[in-house]
Amino acid sequence: MGPTGQERERIPLGNRPVFDTVDLDEARERVSAVFCPHRLELTGGTPGLAARLNSTRLGGLRVNYLDYGAAVRIEPGELETFFLVQIPLAGRSLIRCGGQEIVSAPGLASLPSPSEHLDMRWEAGCPQLIVKFDRPAVEGALELMLGEPLDRPIVFDLGVDMTSGWARAWRAMIDLVVGEADHDDGLAAQPLAAAHLENALLSSLLTGQPSNYRERLRAPQAPALPKVVRRAMEFIEGHADRPLTTEEVARAVAVSGRSLQEGFRRHLGLSPMAYLRDVRLDRVHEELATGDPARCTVTGVAARWGFSHQGRFAALYRERHGRSPSHTLRGC
Repeated sequence: MGPTGQERERIPLGNRPVFDTVDLDEARERVSAVFCPHRLELTGGTPGLAARLNSTRLGGLRVNYLDYGAAVRIEPGELETFFLVQIPLAGRSLIRCGGQEIVSAPGLASLPSPSEHLDMRWEAGCPQLIVKFDRPAVEGALELMLGEPLDRPIVFDLGVDMTSGWARAWRAMIDLVVGEADHDDGLAAQPLAAAHLENALLSSLLTGQPSNYRERLRAPQAPALPKVVRRAMEFIEGHADRPLTTEEVARAVAVSGRSLQEGFRRHLGLSPMAYLRDVRLDRVHEELATGDPARCTVTGVAARWGFSHQGRFAALYRERHGRSPSHTLRGC
């Protein structure tokens, strides 16, 4: 018997179901289709399976809710093509990946690396939010940050402390994705806002979580020259309607992402993405100033330019243009 409507509402991504089954073979097959082939078996003499998978996609990442309803062993071996951040919502799971081992719980997520052998044991009552990143996207973003090709696979520290620092903010962004999945007109329908959130999740993961590339990411790098910064500014202004990242801008002007960041900081006192935000605020201002209040809405224009949080957008707009966006639209 499947969950009731009220139960679905309480389960993360409850309106994005993939399957709900008590059959072990079906669960293995359906989970494999979303992730990869793996060994799955019941352990510890626990009652039968009650597996459920819900899933939503935002750009190039996928957020999943997975619960087996029983103690299980999951052994995919090497993930090969993707990275996972697995966040228990309750209970505990033993995670072994390569030479690392942790007991994961709600305050400690796991981040297995795809080049390392993965073997897991989830307790009964250990549902997890699982964020899946394609490996090429992670490696490509790191190469652009470094300004050079990778010479070995990325291996992250397996445990992720979700209670403080960058990971606490990271979890809040994932909760936003989960909440927006309830709305067909939410983030998924706003390409610029969705791309901005996806890029923020990926870049903060690479810079925040310890890995075998952390020291290289922290090594000083010469700032981009003023003429390069000017070219980057022109590129941003000409492509502000696209889901740009710092790394994409850096690639367009042939420097590393960190060099561009340092150049903007030194010569403009802000980051490339802050400059992009200001350009987009100006484009919003232009549309509102010339828009017809009977046909144009502040929310619609803001969303089209990548501003999904209306309160934050209104504050930024007022700070830059000295009035509220609604006043601009009404010509006040």
